[in-house]
Amino acid sequence: MDGPNQQPIADYALIGDCSTAALVGRDGSIDWLCLPRFDSPSCFAALLGTPNHGRFLVAPEDGACVHRQYRDGSLVLETVFACAGGEVAVIDFMIPGAANSSVVRIVEGRRGTVAMRAELVVRFDYGCSVPWVTQRRGGNGVVAIAGPDMVVLRTPVPLGGEDLRTVGRFTVEEGERVPFVLSHGPSHLPMPISPDADDALFETEAYWADWSAQGRYEGIAPEAVKRSLLLLKGLTYAPTGGIVAAATTSLPEAVGGVRNWDYRYCWLRDATITLFAFMQAGFTGEARAWAEWLQRSVAGSPAQLQIMYGLGGERRLEEMELPWLPGWGGSAPVRTGNAAAAQLQLDVYGEVMSALHMARENDLLPGSSPWALQRGLVRHLEQVWREPDEGMWETRGGKKHFTFSKVMAWVGFDRMIQDAEAYGLEGEVDRWRAARDEIHALVCEHGFDARQNSFVQSFGAAALDANLLLLPVVGFIDANDPRMVGTVAAIEAGLMQDGFVLRYRAEAGVDGLPDGEGAFVACSFWLATCLHMQGRPGEARALFDRLVGLCNEVGMLSEEVDPRTGAFLGNVPQAFSHVALVTTAMRLSK
Repeated sequence: MDGPNQQPIADYALIGDCSTAALVGRDGSIDWLCLPRFDSPSCFAALLGTPNHGRFLVAPEDGACVHRQYRDGSLVLETVFACAGGEVAVIDFMIPGAANSSVVRIVEGRRGTVAMRAELVVRFDYGCSVPWVTQRRGGNGVVAIAGPDMVVLRTPVPLGGEDLRTVGRFTVEEGERVPFVLSHGPSHLPMPISPDADDALFETEAYWADWSAQGRYEGIAPEAVKRSLLLLKGLTYAPTGGIVAAATTSLPEAVGGVRNWDYRYCWLRDATITLFAFMQAGFTGEARAWAEWLQRSVAGSPAQLQIMYGLGGERRLEEMELPWLPGWGGSAPVRTGNAAAAQLQLDVYGEVMSALHMARENDLLPGSSPWALQRGLVRHLEQVWREPDEGMWETRGGKKHFTFSKVMAWVGFDRMIQDAEAYGLEGEVDRWRAARDEIHALVCEHGFDARQNSFVQSFGAAALDANLLLLPVVGFIDANDPRMVGTVAAIEAGLMQDGFVLRYRAEAGVDGLPDGEGAFVACSFWLATCLHMQGRPGEARALFDRLVGLCNEVGMLSEEVDPRTGAFLGNVPQAFSHVALVTTAMRLSK
């Protein structure tokens, strides 16, 4: 039996079709793919277990990756292997807009003659269900069916069964191209039509070229910013406009630990910064689709507002554990669903109001839409903002009066006031203004520790929190206010490890989980933004450049990194990290 996956998380790259995505390792193995949606059960789960839990390998029998890159302005991945007999490239992509999701792999001989191996191990339902595999009638390839799912692999390579795996061995000479096309469809319908691999490559490259041509970013780190925007587009669920937080579940925040969560859902917290990033970069279509997804998802009873939703706005995201998967590097449990969806997190009210405020400013929504919904939400916020909550980090150690939660409640009232006054919208502006002022005074009295000269994580506590770096960004306080200067200094002294910012000190016991996690990448970008706002551009740029240097060779960032080694931790690619890179670059470029 193979051991748990130990391939570094940074060794993976994303391919996707804006409905789902796959992770391709440097070794030529696709170790993660959920079909037909990002949040569907996987058919390849070797990422969280062993090859026996599903993978699709196409690689030389004897060789190593010497180079990989995305083709310019696209999510078409090219991995080059060098071998004793020559050199070969594997070109991997998925086809945006296709009726059925397909993974296309083209083996291209570059030099000499290379012996290759293909191995297909389909395991539906997160590595649990072994399908019935048969030869495809009327052509080369195989069909794998289990329950409602079917995948069809078409290739000219002869395939055979070996120990519940489908294996093919072949050689590739210079100038030769060998395709593999894996397509998904419901098992009760006819087999999905397979696209021609070379035609699909041409169409996919044209799609990404057209999309990338819309961009208008001109600032620092242009390649990193453009790649981040491409990856964000790759995390977009095109049918609804929702954007998942990451393509994966349960990649650990600490190796061997239990901080393993499912991020294949859409967080409201991402709304404002995602809108800002797409709008400022020229991608108004994505920004509008995201704003419309947000409006639909939060519609309904204000008391039932959630912090996250499914790709179409689904609300039931029940968390469960998958005990048959050992987890990446043996980090268990592996989870699907996310119980944090049921938490009270007051900051989301501010995020929603801020996002809709920005959408109005950029003509993404009519001035009065969805004002009635917002008034209902703010009426509920008036009733609940004084309550303790679980905070933006989704702690599981009990509710507190988190400072950032109160600040974002302040943002909620503030943006409502701004919209009412700017667009002549009817509302209880005087009452909102009184609530806004009350919250500001309360935060400054109970959320600030005069002994540390710093704002703190929760009322009356001494613990720090990196989200306090966002206070000047959202407009709560000037970046050069002595209290904010003191907060930055306190975070630099108390929350930094090996040059990176921690979310908070996990050993403080505030989150109800065992100690230990990496440095949350977005938090260090927030510090760079604060340094820039405080007139420390040299330090801001140095930190920003170091953070960009964390990206793997194809420009991908994870949720966290090991502050000592820079090794990736947590789910990938992490939308929050990439949006933080983009927005920080934009602010530092001004």
